[in-house]
Amino acid sequence: MAAKIIIRAGGSMRAGPERDMVDDYINRANLLARQTGFLSVEEQAVDVRSCKSREEETQKLFDSIPNSALCFALDERGKAFASRQMAKTLSQARDEGQAEIYLVIGAADGFEPSAIPASARKWALGPQTWPHKLVRVMIAEQTYRALSILAGTPYHRD
Repeated sequence: MAAKIIIRAGGSMRAGPERDMVDDYINRANLLARQTGFLSVEEQAVDVRSCKSREEETQKLFDSIPNSALCFALDERGKAFASRQMAKTLSQARDEGQAEIYLVIGAADGFEPSAIPASARKWALGPQTWPHKLVRVMIAEQTYRALSILAGTPYHRD
């Protein structure tokens, strides 16, 4: 069974250089998706404007994700993955029959730690704090990079 990779983020991104970069990396990833056994890579923006707290935002981001899906919460308290590790994790999930893999990015203020589902794996981009828009770019790029590793393209260099 082929898996779908979904980058899910709190809030929307307006036109601009970061939006262009996210779109570019997602388009590139989709060119590699089928040949690496994935259905597609897509982005989902979740409107969190009506939420009154970070806890509500976190719950809204995770509530509609199926329990059967593999879910990564982009969280500074998570584990840092090297690009090859991420590629391996995605390919293992695909090989185990995972239908959907979610990479969830919190809203502008991040996640409320206590509201992240226990089943979600926490993935950190390192100890630094990153602007929300750049996290979206970096996750889109790392998804493309992981698929390029699986496809054996020369994009990634160790």
